Amino acid sequence: MSHAVCEILRGAASLGIATEENVPMAAKTSFKIGGAAECLLYPQEERQLAGCVQLCREQGVRPFLLGCGSNLLVKDSGLPGVVIATERLQQIALLPGGAIDCQAGAKLSELCLFAQRQGLSGLEFAYGIPGSAGGAAYMNAGAYGGEMKDVLRSVRCIDQQGALRELPAGELGLGYRSSVFMQNGWIIAGLTVQLTPGQPEAIKQKMQETMQKRREKQPLAFPSAGSVFKRPPGHFAGGLIEQCGLKGQSVGGAQVSEKHAGFIINTGGATAADVRALIALVQTVVENETGVFLIPEIQFV
Repeated sequence: MSHAVCEILRGAASLGIATEENVPMAAKTSFKIGGAAECLLYPQEERQLAGCVQLCREQGVRPFLLGCGSNLLVKDSGLPGVVIATERLQQIALLPGGAIDCQAGAKLSELCLFAQRQGLSGLEFAYGIPGSAGGAAYMNAGAYGGEMKDVLRSVRCIDQQGALRELPAGELGLGYRSSVFMQNGWIIAGLTVQLTPGQPEAIKQKMQETMQKRREKQPLAFPSAGSVFKRPPGHFAGGLIEQCGLKGQSVGGAQVSEKHAGFIINTGGATAADVRALIALVQTVVENETGVFLIPEIQFV
């Protein structure tokens, strides 16, 4: 372990931040793939999250932020340096005027359920999307005609100097599976969504219908990182992959799902190398046969 990482661990301990070393990332990702992270920091408050960023900055270490690990493929050799995990930042609170505030580590489905219990509509599309609320804001997650940009009012974030800021929706640069945070490297600490009043039972019904669609169409019985590729203009990635006869195609333990060709699943013992090779194969075949190059949606680290 480097001197810089040791100093960060000491600094974290002085701030009351929990730490862990040599953590298998296969246990922290929905793909169930990945080598060990050298060191994880677990802030429990937003000020501790800012403290983590500041400690890393002082030592010249660029940390990796880990939410629920649901849109992520970690290399087999693992992650050197520092990983900041948001999983203990889970507070969700009702605000006046139909708004809800939540910390970045809160599960997106828990935020949806909280909104439903409060009789607030607007997040039904997101029910069942795996991942954290912070991750959903980071990538402007969406499904079934809705996106996070439809409901986000503001985001609290930590800049590269460790200062806590709040950005209104108009400054978030939200586009298809993108946000300003993908460019500026700032870390999302929390967010506020603006919802509209609705009937709890009607909202619940819509959420259940959304979940049923997921169960029917997606390979939820196997580890995966969700949709592998972004939607190409004028096409659906899964449709192109199926058109090319790639359903069921495998490399090692990685397989193009026979249920939904837009997913690559871990059938057991898949490595990151298996997944990367299968992604490259799919990209090559689809481009050769259709002229469309598929761009990955998942994050590689």
